[in-house]
Amino acid sequence: MQRLIGMMAVVVGFVGAVATASYGDTVMEGTTAGGAAFKIVVPTAWNGDLVIWNHGYSLTPIQQVTDLGPLSAVQLAEGYAIAASGYQQSGWALFQTKKDLQNLMKVFKANFHKPKRIFINGESLGGIVTDQAVETAHLGNVVGAYPMCGVHGGSINWNAALDLRLLYDLICSNTPAAAIPGGPTGLPAPGYPGYTFGFGDLGTAVNACMGVLVPAASRTAQQSANLSQFLSITQLPESFVLTDMGFALFGLSNLIFDKAKLNGGQGVGNAKVNYDNGGSVDQNIARVTPKSSAAKKLAKNYVASGKVGKTKVVSLHTDKDGLVIVENENFYASVVPPARLTTAIVKEDTATHCGFNLAETQAGWEALRAWVAGGPQPTAQDIQTTCQSLVDNAQATGPCRIDPSFVIPPLTNRIRPR
Repeated sequence: MQRLIGMMAVVVGFVGAVATASYGDTVMEGTTAGGAAFKIVVPTAWNGDLVIWNHGYSLTPIQQVTDLGPLSAVQLAEGYAIAASGYQQSGWALFQTKKDLQNLMKVFKANFHKPKRIFINGESLGGIVTDQAVETAHLGNVVGAYPMCGVHGGSINWNAALDLRLLYDLICSNTPAAAIPGGPTGLPAPGYPGYTFGFGDLGTAVNACMGVLVPAASRTAQQSANLSQFLSITQLPESFVLTDMGFALFGLSNLIFDKAKLNGGQGVGNAKVNYDNGGSVDQNIARVTPKSSAAKKLAKNYVASGKVGKTKVVSLHTDKDGLVIVENENFYASVVPPARLTTAIVKEDTATHCGFNLAETQAGWEALRAWVAGGPQPTAQDIQTTCQSLVDNAQATGPCRIDPSFVIPPLTNRIRPR
């Protein structure tokens, strides 16, 4: 376990504590000029390269960074320094993450030196943070990026959140106990009745409508019918209904009402969306027109452009992800030049979010390292082969489930075009 020994350092723009861990790594923790917590670890046998780790979505502000990514032990052993920001914003933090990482780099260079090469690694929300950093942050010599289960469609995914909220209201209108305050903004604005609706309330309401917290045999006929219709339109795994509804309520309202984000502007709408080809949903669902300025601001913060320059990218995703759907990878592949992107899809039996094992995760990382070192661009089959080699040599735990033949459907199959 890392043990700080109390040496304090004050550098222009941040205040942090620097210490040497018991196994020789240098650890620095503190807060950047922008107000984001950070953590940096530099191994004694540093190879001069830096990995920047970007964590996933959280509505809770991160006060102290403890997560350096699932590959941190491997990366440190290989000689890489690792730096991670807690982000100054909670929720959809893309409005400030570019500045957060720029501030993090200032801290790193002020206390160590400019890294020879930079790799950017992120998971879930951290995937689109990685995309944004590669494309716009100008952090230095960024040679490789490794987004995992990344939200590559970026703010396009908030259209799905709005759809979930409005579909729920329509489908569950036959169940008074299922009513949830708010509507197109997720939940009501701060200070308005219903604003204090919590996660426990969400479970009670959704269960009343669809019976998701009881065995299928215990559901009423109405609950079963409601759930069936909801899943048919959204194509969600049943196990993700509550998780995704939380995103559509708490996440959407945070995005819209946070003064540093959309400041009350309705950034997403569904005015002309086709849900069931003119059927009962199209005829009865609430229709919302977004505020133009809010929609433009949301699109800028952020949708991947694909302008990765010379950076090589390996992207990993599970096929049944119920939160960050795999179709995000199709969108990313449509904008990034094929010679700069390799995508590998893990085929799983049960739907998870970022449910990779260490062998799969490490295989993608090693494939990226080899590519950056001058080897040929890896294929998904190459990553599967590397994964199996790691397992066979007892270097990581499998199994290896990367499916080179997997065809990723378009994002518009799941998130209906506006």
